[in-house]
Amino acid sequence: MSSEQTPTTPEPTGPRPRRLTYAALLAALEGLALVVGGVWMLVLALTGEPDNRQQAVTGGVTLVVLALLPLLAARGLLGRRSWSRGPAVITQLMALPVAYNLLQADSMAIPAGIALAVVAVAALVLLVNPETTRALGIRGPGNVQK
Repeated sequence: MSSEQTPTTPEPTGPRPRRLTYAALLAALEGLALVVGGVWMLVLALTGEPDNRQQAVTGGVTLVVLALLPLLAARGLLGRRSWSRGPAVITQLMALPVAYNLLQADSMAIPAGIALAVVAVAALVLLVNPETTRALGIRGPGNVQK
């Protein structure tokens, strides 16, 4: 057995940058919107007359489960956990095609598509910002600590 310890990433110190806080708030906002949408679909499926009740329930449950990704990412970002940036970025990348589809509709979905696109792009900009990266303790390739 080796007496070598696994190197740990030092915890970032200092106050949390505002950009990181804003990115976490945007991720949490998306997660809450997914929960609200999922619960709304479930309520309509159970109390209304959907074309296909099973499909409506499945859609509602799916939205609620999908909400876990941005909500966990937001919690991790607030806690300055380096792992949290990946799920937060994935959430934003998944939101962009959804926003595009909403923008293609001829209905009240267009404002929702605009809002979702703005939130996703803003969150992506905040997440890839160097200040955010440093605050999360993420090092680029080749910046190995010795």
